[in-house]
Amino acid sequence: MFPVEPLVIAGRSFRSRLMVGTGKYESLEAMREALDASGAEIVTVAVRRVNLDARETSILSYIDLERYILLPNTAGCHTAEEAVRTARLARAAGLSNWVKLEVIADDGTLLPDPIATVEAAETLVKEGFVVLPYTTDDHVVARRLLEVGCAAVMPYGSAIGTGRGLEAVERIARIVDEIRGRVPVVVDAGIGAPSDAALAMETGADAVLVNTAIARAGDPVAMARAMRLAVEAGYLARRAGRIPKSSVPSPSSPEAGVVGRS
Repeated sequence: MFPVEPLVIAGRSFRSRLMVGTGKYESLEAMREALDASGAEIVTVAVRRVNLDARETSILSYIDLERYILLPNTAGCHTAEEAVRTARLARAAGLSNWVKLEVIADDGTLLPDPIATVEAAETLVKEGFVVLPYTTDDHVVARRLLEVGCAAVMPYGSAIGTGRGLEAVERIARIVDEIRGRVPVVVDAGIGAPSDAALAMETGADAVLVNTAIARAGDPVAMARAMRLAVEAGYLARRAGRIPKSSVPSPSSPEAGVVGRS
């Protein structure tokens, strides 16, 4: 039986290859239960949702910081300068020097601005941040983020919150091939069902980040567990090696050795 090897980011090892977000839940109590069921160790929180002056009444009071690594998210930022300022604020408040970098080009699509993302990433890396950038599914942009020193690359599967899954599997595969073994590839955004998470892992991603698909599910706790199992199944399937696709059918039972045949 294949073990699930640790996910290593910036020299730190994690047992789980599922990361989860904390937005869109019906209640903070439901969020806490779903986090537990997911088995995740890395949890993203939008910096703008955190009351940095009164943590005891904020979302942080529902997250066990002894159990989870907090990944502040620059969600809602539209320029490199704004994202850098938000990351600095989070670090100064003692949240973390890890950051999920997100610079949105357009509110209508919520797609990342690749130029501003690379610019902000370069600045933050120089300032000692561990940068995990949300980016496009363009392997050239992924390569540039790697070159400026990002600790992972996080391409979207499809637009944030759409649940459409991986709309261009071959583009994710190209990113995996481009940076395999150098930093982790984390599929972030668009996951709608456990099958999407499994496919991302089968395609070669090192991890997935899921928020909406869990938070808005009919039963977030059950969905969190399903995502946990799907990520593990996809990882093991990738390790095991699938059979090649063929246009020619082949019997599952070989004819050689069949009784009555010579």
